[in-house]
Amino acid sequence: MENAEVTGIRERYRPLFELAEANFSARSVEMIGRALELAEEKLSGLTRYDGTPLLGHSVATAQIVIGEIGLGRNSTISTLLHDVVRMRMLSPEEAGRMFGDACVGILGGLCNISDVDPKISSEQADNFRELIVSYSTDPRVILIKLADRLEVMRSLSMFPPDKQKKKSWESLNLYAQIAHKLGLYTLKSELEDIALSFLEPEDYNYIHTRLEETARERNLFIAKFLEPIEAKLRQSGLKYHIKSRTKSIFSIWSKMRRMHIPFEEVYDIFALRIIIDCPPEQEKPLCWSVYSIVTDFYTPNPDRMRDWISIPKSNGYESLHTTVVTPDGHWVEIQIRSERMDAVAERGIAAHWRYKGVNQGGLGSEQWLGKLRELMESTDTNHIAERFDTKLASGEIFVFTPNGDLRKLPEGATVLDFAFDIHTNLGATCTGGRVNHRNVPIKEVLHNGDIVEVLTSKNQKPKADWLNFVTTSKARNKIRAYMREEQAKAANLGREELERKIKNWKLPVTMDDAVTVLCKYYKLRTGTELYGQIASEKIGLADVKEIIGKHLSGELTETRTRAPASTVKTAAKNPDALVIDETINHLEYKLAKCCNPIFGDEIFGFITVNAGITIHRTDCPNALRLQERYPYRVLPARWRSDTQQGAFRVSLKVVAEDATGIVNRITEVINRDLKLNIRSMNLSSAGGTLSGLVNVEVPGAGVVDTVIYSLMRIKGVQKVFRVNN
Repeated sequence: MENAEVTGIRERYRPLFELAEANFSARSVEMIGRALELAEEKLSGLTRYDGTPLLGHSVATAQIVIGEIGLGRNSTISTLLHDVVRMRMLSPEEAGRMFGDACVGILGGLCNISDVDPKISSEQADNFRELIVSYSTDPRVILIKLADRLEVMRSLSMFPPDKQKKKSWESLNLYAQIAHKLGLYTLKSELEDIALSFLEPEDYNYIHTRLEETARERNLFIAKFLEPIEAKLRQSGLKYHIKSRTKSIFSIWSKMRRMHIPFEEVYDIFALRIIIDCPPEQEKPLCWSVYSIVTDFYTPNPDRMRDWISIPKSNGYESLHTTVVTPDGHWVEIQIRSERMDAVAERGIAAHWRYKGVNQGGLGSEQWLGKLRELMESTDTNHIAERFDTKLASGEIFVFTPNGDLRKLPEGATVLDFAFDIHTNLGATCTGGRVNHRNVPIKEVLHNGDIVEVLTSKNQKPKADWLNFVTTSKARNKIRAYMREEQAKAANLGREELERKIKNWKLPVTMDDAVTVLCKYYKLRTGTELYGQIASEKIGLADVKEIIGKHLSGELTETRTRAPASTVKTAAKNPDALVIDETINHLEYKLAKCCNPIFGDEIFGFITVNAGITIHRTDCPNALRLQERYPYRVLPARWRSDTQQGAFRVSLKVVAEDATGIVNRITEVINRDLKLNIRSMNLSSAGGTLSGLVNVEVPGAGVVDTVIYSLMRIKGVQKVFRVNN
């Protein structure tokens, strides 16, 4: 750089260079000068809304970065080059070759955040905040972005009205909240106040005017209030100074709205800070000494006592708060803290950059921000990226819809997960997607910041293999629900087909007997399975006719074409098996309440310690556990073929529309049509839906499917299924 050019740049941007010279080495100042020269060359001729050079924004932001947040050389250089890289005039890698590798990550993160265009939606604010944090893989990125936003808000009057509203909403709901998490209270308050002045100008101007009108009266009251306290503090020999902090306009406005009170009833308009100068080891006892002095003169309110010295806030804030009342009834908030505590309260994590070398691993955004605040507390700004493991591994990603809506998904989520997250029908008909304008299959894994469009077809239907690659519980549940629904439809078709064929064949057999025979022959646990296999033609109707015919003629053998599906070995061929009959209630056998077995169910016995033998269904929820843990206590069991029928109770869960007369139709079907007894019925209504349990006395398991099928044919009945008790 020529001397004349150096002199010209220094004159044009004297405040920036004065800050740099006061905080950095001569070499760092020289590198900042070179970055500024490059930015001026690349951005030449580009202006802001008011006609001033675009570079002015970068320079003003760099001054905030150095002077108000306290970042170093690499952060300053990255701030100056941000717009150059964002506008694709320079790549982060090129900047890194010229000014050091540390700039590459910072510039990349800044550009990612700049590409985010938040929609004005309070429902999405949390997701956008987390997305912004997730892009800040270097902790300096989020701080530079806050400085950038603060400069924009300070210059907001130059923007068009629609931009003013949008940037004010973003500042209030996104950036001010992040600043709060980091303990940057001064920056947070300024963002909130400026945003309020554009979003609610009348309210802002009213509160601003009232604060000015009451300032003289307030100052006189404070001087009189502090007089005895200061006399005692001087007498004690403490080094201290006192600040009077007026509540921010936004805070006053929020309290007025939240509590529905006028300005005059906001009693904590100001707070007094007593700040003592002392070594760290004396901070706590001296703060409590000051508290004792204050309460010697004024009565404290114990409900308003806050000790954030013994246990600091999660964002690092330390202070002793109390609210006292004067003899004439005025309440005053007092904050007692050390110089160090005050620095942290004013400037948050940038007050001290002391690293502790902690590797926190994968964190969510809240923990990431908290750890960032905790670790970045020393004046050494040269190795921030190296000494802070900034991986944000919350297990979540954030992706956009084409119209800018933001969706949060687990890491590893696919296009199909995204489709189901938007809407069930969109997921059910998804055939693929377009990610960042590129066609991809439904299995494509998504990444942070992707823009995803779902492609659909009305002929597409969910498939069982989709369960192999979706990651969200919503997608899995919807796919399984669809598969169950399809199975139920197939079962109904199979049932109707079997019923029609038995009638056409004119065989002397009831539907219930036919189902019992076929289920036993094919080793199927329920009639529903049988109907599904008939519908899918896995079981042919010609075979069905032959099997029923052999049953009627007594020719049916015990041959089975399928292995049992139960978890416990069948007792059909075991001559030593327990034989369960109608005398069960008079012997040492009991039916297990966990699965409520009835005649026709595949069963086994289990020897208990104190209650004899309990009989369980082989598909009991406890069957596998009992067999694995106590195999020596499991006994084969079977029902006696001529067991007296009509002694078993089955519980059915019924879900139906809450329509007039539907309960009567349910009872008529069971009592009149099926000739079965209802032992109890407990149905309740909620949200237009009737649901509950119906306990029916049945002769055996074969009848249960008949009951379910008959109830499902009632108009308005949505679901019927057997429950364990």
